[in-house]
Amino acid sequence: MPENDDIKHKPITDLTFFTNEPDQTLLDRFKVTIEQNTRFFDVLVGFFRTSGFFKLYKSLEKTEKIGILVGISLNRYAYELIQKANPPSPPFTQHFHRSAGFSKGGMGGFLHFSHSEAKDDFKENVISEMENAPDKPEVQEGVEKFIEWIKSGLIENLEFNVELKNRADYDFAIKKFNELWSKSVPVSEDYVETINTKTWLNNNITPYELYLKFLYEYFGEKISRTPEEISTIYLPENFVEYQYQKEAVVDAKSKLEEYGGVFLADVVGLGKTYISALLAQHLSGRHLVIAPPALLDEQNPGSWINVFRDFGVRGTYFRSIGKLDDIIKEGTDRYKNVFIDEAHRFRTETNISYEELAQICRGKRVILVSATPLNNTPKDILSQLKLFQKARNCTLPNPRVRDLEKFFNRLHERLKNLDRLEDYDEFIKVTRENAKEIRENILKYLMVRRTRNEIVKYFEGDLKKQGLRFPEVADPISVFYEFDAKLDKIFTETIRLITSPDFRYSRYTPLLYLKAGITQPEKLSQINMGKFMKILLVKRLESSFFAFKNTLGRFIKSYEAFIREYDKGRVFVSKKHINKIFEFLENDDEEAIQRLIDEDKAEEKRSEEFEERFREEMQKDLKILKQVNDMWTKIDYDPKIDKFLNLLRNDNILKENKLIVFTESKETANYLEDNIRKKIGDIVL
Repeated sequence: MPENDDIKHKPITDLTFFTNEPDQTLLDRFKVTIEQNTRFFDVLVGFFRTSGFFKLYKSLEKTEKIGILVGISLNRYAYELIQKANPPSPPFTQHFHRSAGFSKGGMGGFLHFSHSEAKDDFKENVISEMENAPDKPEVQEGVEKFIEWIKSGLIENLEFNVELKNRADYDFAIKKFNELWSKSVPVSEDYVETINTKTWLNNNITPYELYLKFLYEYFGEKISRTPEEISTIYLPENFVEYQYQKEAVVDAKSKLEEYGGVFLADVVGLGKTYISALLAQHLSGRHLVIAPPALLDEQNPGSWINVFRDFGVRGTYFRSIGKLDDIIKEGTDRYKNVFIDEAHRFRTETNISYEELAQICRGKRVILVSATPLNNTPKDILSQLKLFQKARNCTLPNPRVRDLEKFFNRLHERLKNLDRLEDYDEFIKVTRENAKEIRENILKYLMVRRTRNEIVKYFEGDLKKQGLRFPEVADPISVFYEFDAKLDKIFTETIRLITSPDFRYSRYTPLLYLKAGITQPEKLSQINMGKFMKILLVKRLESSFFAFKNTLGRFIKSYEAFIREYDKGRVFVSKKHINKIFEFLENDDEEAIQRLIDEDKAEEKRSEEFEERFREEMQKDLKILKQVNDMWTKIDYDPKIDKFLNLLRNDNILKENKLIVFTESKETANYLEDNIRKKIGDIVL
């Protein structure tokens, strides 16, 4: 046959064979054939689905008799379409239900189900089909139209159908059809009964059932993820399983897979480290755990190393939060999952530590572990989000947060001109509105967080089964101690001096005074160093006078030693302090901080390389420190500890129970221990 494009592409509508390919579909052929004054339409099919019949039924409106013999199954949509195309009279209704037939114009016709399928199988097919059918209003209203078509029937499958034009072939086919029809099983009543009692397409749905349907559609496949999925994972000996922890793992894994990151933010005491270990069991790839040194200490039973080991989590690397640069040097390609404990420490992007962490997390699944991810401002969350989400192309559902920077800038603008004290009511109102927006648009997709009250409310049976309960905690009681006039004056003046702009903390920021200048990251690192040292000094003053005096002495000693070396023409500086300082500061290891600063002489520079004002400002700082020190040498009493010891002696509740004393300073803790032993007795562990 000649290869002629006109012949190849011209639609052919009068073939004996039609293959369901374009211009040769069974549907097209039916329409042409039926519309040519067809009186009788008898069909023998394996399946009967609305996706085919719906596109055909309008062509059948003038057909006198329709007989559909179904080999396997039909669906509710088709049944309703038949009714709608020709509303039956009462006699028809009775006839239809008795004989499972379909009649148009009183001519008689039938919809039968063949013996090749049992009725029970048919019912199961109907139920199954309804469960997978598109849940659209159009379906419930009587199939007015369809948005989605089921992928089966007369349209999409490639078939090899043939039209019988020869009289002998036709006689044979109609004879065979009638034989099968006479042996078929009526199913209309079974179909209607199944639809009305076994599926959701009925008029007897209760509000509660509708609510359950809504939940199913809203949560989708997440509902099928149950805590039982993790029940076979290895658990340590004598480990008590809690349902709320298992559910947290399921929820966290789902969020992590969908968005690349998750916040594990249960309140303190609910076992975030254990939940992390259970989650790690279900994640492919190697894990990196970044945590404070104290939580990586193998002597601590609850440390990350011990918990992951107890849960049999292999392929995990543990690194201190102060050694991010070491992680980068080692290479980050080996990790797929990054667990970050105390993630709230990275609420700000304006330091080198954050930049390094962002580099480590790039392309990884990120698990942020913190009981307080949102603390000061809305942007606390933004910096953490950007560890696993693109700031300008966020994948969260709401288009309003597609651009995270824009979203959080808008929230920030609401608060920018409000003073927390002068505009208190408005400030609180806007803060709550911002928090609500963050919860509804971001955190509900990314955070796993439960309070103790929620655990008691929703998992009461689980706790009773384990014989456990949360202790009832009374509201905190403030205890006030008083300064005399002299001490009040000294304390107030001390705060003014150590936070004054005149006190530059210059000894700790030498690179800011280099004549040659430094890079922006180096400048930022030095500024943060000065802030850290100011924070350290203030925290010691608030902790105890004893700790503050010791810290003050170390500051003075460090300044004097640095100035001596400067006068000799030598200045020792290092660009590596910032991460270690951060680590030591968080762990209250002030001596280590000072030792690091004084001894880490990584690079020697000449005094001539620095601006003259550098020595001048160091001398001013030292003068302020000595001024403060002179004031405190006159103070040999501490009303704070006096008040505390008085409570221990006289408060019956405190006397009759074991106490845990929290303090920010190790030196304060030692100071308390010494005073308790001397003035009350040997009662300190």
